[in-house]
Order: sequence, then C-alpha cells, then structure tokens
Amino acid sequence: MTNKLSEASSPYLRQHRDNPVNWFQWGDEAFAEAVRTGKPILLSVGYSACHWCHVMAHESFEDNTTAAVMNELFVNIKVDREERPDVDAIYMDAVQAMTGRGGWPMTVFCTPTGEPFYGGTYYPRESFVKLMHAVDDAWRNKREDLQQNVDALVEAVSRTARISPVDEFDAHELANTALQAMTQSFDSRWGGFGSAPKFPSTFALDLAMRLYQRSRDDQLLEMVNTSLDAMAAGGMYDHIGGGFSRYSVDEKWLVPHFEKMLYDQALLLRTYTHAWLIGQQDRHRQTAEEIMSYVIDELRHSAGGFYSAEDADSLDEHGHSEEGAFYTWTPQEVTAVLGKDAPIALEWWNINDGGNFEGRSIPHRIPQRGSLQRSSEIESARQRLFHHRATRSRPGLDNKVLTEWNAMMLSSLCESISAFNRLDLIPTAENNAQFLVSELRNTDGVWSRSWQEEAEPHSQHSALAHDLAHVVDAMTRMYELTADHKWLHVAINTAHQLIDEYWDPEHGGLFTVASSSEQLIVRQKDLMDNATPSANSVAAYAFLRLAAITGDTKLESHARQILALLARVAPSAATGFCNAISASLFAQEGAVEIVIPGDNPELLATVRSQWLPNAVTVWGEPVDSPLWAGREPGMAYVCRNHECLLPARTEQELRDRIATSFSGE
Repeated sequence: MTNKLSEASSPYLRQHRDNPVNWFQWGDEAFAEAVRTGKPILLSVGYSACHWCHVMAHESFEDNTTAAVMNELFVNIKVDREERPDVDAIYMDAVQAMTGRGGWPMTVFCTPTGEPFYGGTYYPRESFVKLMHAVDDAWRNKREDLQQNVDALVEAVSRTARISPVDEFDAHELANTALQAMTQSFDSRWGGFGSAPKFPSTFALDLAMRLYQRSRDDQLLEMVNTSLDAMAAGGMYDHIGGGFSRYSVDEKWLVPHFEKMLYDQALLLRTYTHAWLIGQQDRHRQTAEEIMSYVIDELRHSAGGFYSAEDADSLDEHGHSEEGAFYTWTPQEVTAVLGKDAPIALEWWNINDGGNFEGRSIPHRIPQRGSLQRSSEIESARQRLFHHRATRSRPGLDNKVLTEWNAMMLSSLCESISAFNRLDLIPTAENNAQFLVSELRNTDGVWSRSWQEEAEPHSQHSALAHDLAHVVDAMTRMYELTADHKWLHVAINTAHQLIDEYWDPEHGGLFTVASSSEQLIVRQKDLMDNATPSANSVAAYAFLRLAAITGDTKLESHARQILALLARVAPSAATGFCNAISASLFAQEGAVEIVIPGDNPELLATVRSQWLPNAVTVWGEPVDSPLWAGREPGMAYVCRNHECLLPARTEQELRDRIATSFSGE
C-alpha cells in the first residue's frame, strides 16, 4: 500500500511512497487532517543526495513499529528541501534557534497550523521513538509551555522581514571586513577556510579575485590558487569523471561527502573560469572544462534541462548500498582494467593496498598538488577506467529540474563558453535556456520552481525569488553570449515580475515567496550567502547588470535598495555575504558598458579574454537602449556609467580603453 507521496513530483518524496508511514505532502490536505484530528504535525525535511536522510529512512520510516507510533500520534509531512526551500528555511531557522545547529534530515514538531515548537536533525530509531512519546505527552499535558516555545520561535523565524536598510554604506569597508575574516580563517597549508569539514567557499574566492583585480596583491591570488589547486587535487574532485562532491570531511579535501550537486558544479565552474582568465593556468581551465563535460554528459535531460544531483551511496559488488562505492578503487581493480599499464595509473592517482577510505582508494593528486595535466598515457588510462566504472551500479539520480539551479548553471556556462571560446557549446546553453522558458514558465509568463518528467503536471510549485533572480542573471548572460534579443526580453520581463510580486515596500528587498503564492507562517527574506547565493544578492547583481544594458533606472534603484538592506546585516558576519559585497562593489564602482555593433569576432574575443566583473558586453544588432545610441559597426565603445571614451578600432585600442575604464582615469 502506498501513501500520499506516490504522485509527488520529487524523486526524494517518491522514495518514501512505500513507507508504512502515512506521509502527506506539504499542503492543505495535511493541515486539514491535523486540524480535524487535533494531532500535532511531524515534519520531516530532507533531500535525495543526503546520506543521513537515507539512514533515518531505513532505520525509522521503513520500520513498521516506528511508523505505527508516528501514525498514531502525528500527522506526518515529508518535504524535499530542494523543491521547497521556503518551507525548509523557516523550520531550519527554528531548529537552529532551539539547538544552535542544523542539518538534514530535519525533524520538526508543529501545531496543526504549522507553528514549530520542537525539533532537531537526525535521530537514531530508539531515541526517535522516545522523543515522539515525550512530545505527545507535552502536547497533551503541557500545552501552555509549548505555546511559549511557539511564540518565541515564530518571533525568531520572522526576523528577516523586520530588518531595515541602512541610509548609506561603503562597499570597500565591507569588503575589507570580509577580507580580514577570510585572511584569519584561511588555511595556508591546505587551502580553503577554517577546519574540517570544508566547503568550497566560492563566493569568498570570487571576492578575493575581484579585490586582486583592483589591488594586485599577490597574497590574494595565492589564497585563491592554493584553495583551487587543493580542491582539484583532492578526492572531493572526481579525477576519473569530472565534477565535484559537495564538501570534504577532512582538512586536506581528501575524503568527500560523495553526493554531487548541480549547484556546486555551477558555482565552482565560474570560479575556476575566473581564475583561468586572471592567471591563464591550464590546470584551472582543465578543471572547469571537465565540470562542464560532467554536467552535460551525466546530468542533462534530452530536452536540455539539467538534473539536480547524484547520491553519495551506490551498490557495491556485493549489492550493499555503500557511500562512495562508485568512486573508489583497489589496486587489483585498476590492474584488471589496465593490465600492464596499471602501475603508472596507480602512482598517478595514489591508489594503493592501504587505501584511504574504508580499505579502498579515492583517486587523488594531493602530494602532487597543482600538477593535473595528464600525459597521453594517463589520459588513456583515465578513459578506460571511466568506461569500466560506468558498468558499476551508479549512484541514484535526482532527476528533477530546478529553475534556480538550472539558471545558475546556465549563467556559468555562458561565462565559460565565452572565456574558453567553446562556441560548440552554445547550442547546449540555448537548449537549456529554451527548456526553462518552455517547461518552467507558463503561457502567462508565470514561473514554476520544479519540473520532473514522471510528475503530472511536469512543472509544479510556485517559483521563489531565488528562481527568478537567477533567471534574470542567466538570460542577461545569454543575451551577452548570443546577441539574441529574445533572451534579453525574458530577462526584462522576469526582473519586473520579481519586483511586482516579491518586493517589500516597507523595508525593501525581496521576500522569498510571491504575494500571489501560498503564504507560510511568516514571510521571510533570503539574505545570507550560504551554499548558494542569497536570492537578494543575486537579484541585486542581476538588476545592476541588466540596468547597465537597458538603461532601466527602476532596476538600478531596486538593486541599490536591496544592497542597503544587506548592508544592515553584512558587517556582523561579512564572510556570509561575499556575493552581496561583490554586488555592492559593482554598484559603488559603477558598470563598464562595452558595445560592439555588428559581428566583430576579434574585438569580441578581446573582451572575452579578460575577467571583467564590473562589465556588461553587448554586440550584434541594436536594441532600444541608450547604450546603443549612435553606435557604428567596426568599432567598440567602452563606457562607464554611460560616459564613453573614444571608440576603439583595434584590439589593442580596445584593451587600452577597458584598462582606462577600470582604473577610473
């Protein structure tokens, strides 16, 4: 017998459809049942690539005895945090307020109307059963005490809606505050920031590169290169198939949590691309191009959308589900594939009898950090190992297509295609952009968050501010890449939809949920840059870039209001606002607008060979914008805040104009 998850659009939810738990999806039906029965809600939030989510599911949700307790005492709701980050954010804030920490799986007990009163993360089965009985006792006998919890937690989770903007701020001061914190936490030996577990911290690295572009402080570039080299040398990088796992459990980047997320590929792709543009180090380009290959080959739907993730776990040779089984090797396995060519491969990837992960070896280059370019012999070995590995049981695929993550990946693809002159990949970018417009936006121009082929309808869940903000950025960059006006029109329309539906007229900034969408217990704003950039920082950056292209002062005004709001909270935890600070630097320093009328590949290549984080570049046929007034083919125009230098006719003149604009002379 299946529960109410059998028709869910989320593959993660459908994994639980045969549980003996009477699961509901998040929605009116579940809350009506809770009100009808007077039972509290047990809310369980996770995602498909989460190892401990699967552990708790196996221990508790698949266990008949445990499920019986859940069904007797609670109305049980299962949520995929990737489909509903709006729901996840509220209850994660509550759990962190209660316990001082958070994570997934997340377990929250709520009133029948959804207000949280207790929660935590992973619970072993025995502890979970005891907790459920204790919560039931408190619900029946200590309701007044619980109401105090409810009041305090609702107050805590509504905090972001009450933050007011500052009157003025200095972006360079914010950047210096962030840089001081980054410098203090930088691991000069192993790269990255802080101690284990280590996450990529791409926004911090991008900010460091942006500041290097201004100061030419070699210590900043060393911070970036040490981190990027260490991550790409470690086992967190898939040396056989490309792409990165989500994070490393150790300081050396050796042992990852093996799930591979689309958003990590997107963010790391742009970071390695920026580093290559600055330093022209071939190893950075190799890493970036292999990320693209992984995503395109392994995470792409035939119609152009990108899937969300691959799990950490897969079946080993004995049929047991084990974390990392797909990615690890023994010398005997390598020898069976490569024969006499095995010794050089074993040495290259540091695979030995002792192993480095549960008796097996994660391929890595840590002792040879910075040396990633493979000889023809090593590349041949990699390809043979890759094809053999493909015969193994592959990790589970979360094949939902998320608007936010796809647009994030599309933005990165646009940057990398331009930087590496990979014009052969433009159709891939176009197919993804068209997929988003065709499958995740309806005929009225309203966006959805998620698409899944087996679901009916395929696209579900109202889009969040995150989704639209990334769409604005991606479609603007698609216009810069292709000069196709239709992408610019999508960007403009989506930007104004974002303002119309999500804007806070009292304090400024964007609410996570649209005014026309389902309203949760509070209306939050996503302000902090965490594993992914905040909806507000992305929107501010995207609005500024689009305003520079179109001359739309409304977009620029809203971007500055967002940044004033973020500046209220950024100084207290500046490294958590690195993307916002980068956007603030853009706003304060001013946009550099580059116009190349017609088709002039040489001048366009001159622009694309540099990382110009404050620049927008338009070319081809003119659009209705002051940026295009009086432009003639055969020349390039470089302006700053719409004040232009003399036109450039040659590549060297264009380089000189760009240098002058960025120097402020």
